[in-house]
Amino acid sequence: MSLQHDPRVYFAAERTLLAWIRTGLALMGFGFVVARFGLFLREMAFARGEALPTGGGSLWAGTALVLIGVLVNIYGAISHARFSRRFQRGDAEVHDARFAVAIASVLAGVGFAMAVYLIVRG
Repeated sequence: MSLQHDPRVYFAAERTLLAWIRTGLALMGFGFVVARFGLFLREMAFARGEALPTGGGSLWAGTALVLIGVLVNIYGAISHARFSRRFQRGDAEVHDARFAVAIASVLAGVGFAMAVYLIVRG
């Protein structure tokens, strides 16, 4: 049996799809938490009778993370569908990691920005 027709290759592709889905869901969940964190801070300030903090940075950052999660899930689905078609035809699959590297770079930038924000506002 050739490697291209080995069912383990297809099962590995399914596990990769599930990993993309988990990553997308985690990003969406984290984005929701970040988006609602500003609301939590305003409620805490209101309960203590302090001036309500202004700025909606957490809403925008959280929404951006949710949208990145959506893009990750769409990419995972499209990538898996392409692989499945090629696998059924017996074509060799060439892996393109540019999207994964781009997502990792964007998330590293977001993480760095959050760290700077925490240091400056801390």
